[in-house]
Amino acid sequence: MAASKRVVIVGGGISGLSAAFAILEQAKIRDKPLQCTVVEAQDYFGGKIVTNRRDGLITEGGPDSFLTTKPSALALCEKLGLTSQLINTNKGNAQTFTYTKGRLREFPQGLISMVPTKVGPLFHSGVVSWAGIVRMGADWIIPARTQTHDEETLAEFFSRRLGSEAFDRLIEPLVSGIYAGDANELSVDATFPQLVALERKHGSLIKGALAMQRARSSHKPDATARTLFTTLQGGLGDLVTSLADRLSCAGVALRRGINVRAVQSLDAHTPYRVELEEGERLDADAVILATPAYISASFLRSLDHEAATVLDCIPYASTMTISMVFSEPEVKSQLCGYGFVVPRVENRSLIAATWSSMKWAGRAPSGQCLVRCYMGGRGREYLLDLDDAELTGRACRELASMVGIQNQPLHVEVYRWPRAMPQYTRGHRERVERIRQCVARHPGLYVTGAAYDGIGIPDCIRDAENTSAKLCAYLWERAS
Repeated sequence: MAASKRVVIVGGGISGLSAAFAILEQAKIRDKPLQCTVVEAQDYFGGKIVTNRRDGLITEGGPDSFLTTKPSALALCEKLGLTSQLINTNKGNAQTFTYTKGRLREFPQGLISMVPTKVGPLFHSGVVSWAGIVRMGADWIIPARTQTHDEETLAEFFSRRLGSEAFDRLIEPLVSGIYAGDANELSVDATFPQLVALERKHGSLIKGALAMQRARSSHKPDATARTLFTTLQGGLGDLVTSLADRLSCAGVALRRGINVRAVQSLDAHTPYRVELEEGERLDADAVILATPAYISASFLRSLDHEAATVLDCIPYASTMTISMVFSEPEVKSQLCGYGFVVPRVENRSLIAATWSSMKWAGRAPSGQCLVRCYMGGRGREYLLDLDDAELTGRACRELASMVGIQNQPLHVEVYRWPRAMPQYTRGHRERVERIRQCVARHPGLYVTGAAYDGIGIPDCIRDAENTSAKLCAYLWERAS
């Protein structure tokens, strides 16, 4: 009988758990014996996916939903039997707003992949001036960029195509809500490569977006289709719980609250050894580092200094979420919708706020409204040094100033995420390629996670599955 292969996954966030699940699937298909261990430093699994349930409230400390246009998360939910628990955003109160030029304004309809395609809603919203709208229209005739060797930032790309005002007031707050970054640093090739391709193919972002719209309208509408974002009825924590339960039942050793001290390369019989705190050692035929880039760098320093150096070049931003409960009539009297975003040019502490209980069903008891404030981001990490009371006070002052909510919250939950958001700055794709090349010099060693090819939940699941496929191919080719 073939010896059981040993795999150790360092990191028990969505990437590490998804990698373990994909490896189990491969082992079952190939009918191969396998021992898999997931080691997580925190005392819980899931990484930034943290759901808290209290007195009829469902609060999310990290992400509150995932994108449905990328299929990996939906497919994983189906495998775990969670599809029936997926819920769409509420149809009512579907408006979103932006705080710009001193007040809240409804975000203009007609944006396709962040590209404006309708003049009427833009004009009526007042978000962009007439001069700005005319400048946006110039995208129709501005030639596509031919010199592609100089990588553009998001700010450079959108300002060149649509003008600086449209970028500052329309595009930047959406980008900041996704990456918590500075668009003057983020690479458009690494963050939105599909928009770069759109310009190259159609010569114009607006022409390309309209072509996308025509292609979509040619398909029959699906009454059961998912909205752009979806979540689980009981919160995203149910995805983590379901994954962990399935792994545990299949014999995967899930170890939490344990720090990894080092990853060592040994010999052909025992390729790797993962040393845990207090000196315990786990021998492995293959290792996946599903940890932030700077943590993976610390493990790889003695194995591959070049890989560690490049990993250290991926910067991170810190963020915070403050979930607060208010009386529903008080909130609805001021703003009725999904929430609002805040452009960086407004120079506010708040990046965005979501009216969670209006956006998702079952998030708060009747008569209460759950509001989630998103703060921090690149250049505003100093907010992390404030204590909970100061952070909450600042969030409340922002809501009072921008929305008109004057009363103090009935309940507050503060979540801090230091160095949690990888920043895909200029040169990111080349850095990732170099990291992969360096790590490939060590057969059986892999890295995965949000630091490389996408920061969203579906991106992390997809990359974990791809990484696991490579690992399994290596293990069983080596065994044959």
